[in-house]
Amino acid sequence: MGKTLIKRYWPTIVGAIIGAVGGYLYWRYVGCSAGTCPITSSPINSALWGTVMGGLLGNILQPIALKKSEKDK
Repeated sequence: MGKTLIKRYWPTIVGAIIGAVGGYLYWRYVGCSAGTCPITSSPINSALWGTVMGGLLGNILQPIALKKSEKDK
């Protein structure tokens, strides 16, 4: 069951991981110098926001990726 979930939702999982790393890097190198920005004021908020956005993008692209992988079989 675990492998089937990973095979089915791999675009969402990869998108979430890339988003989390991207959110952290955005906080690290761009961030908010004043500390008043609600998303970029802490690395946790930035990483969570990136995780959600990356997961949503991966979920949008999921049907395309799954169709492509089924054609390759």
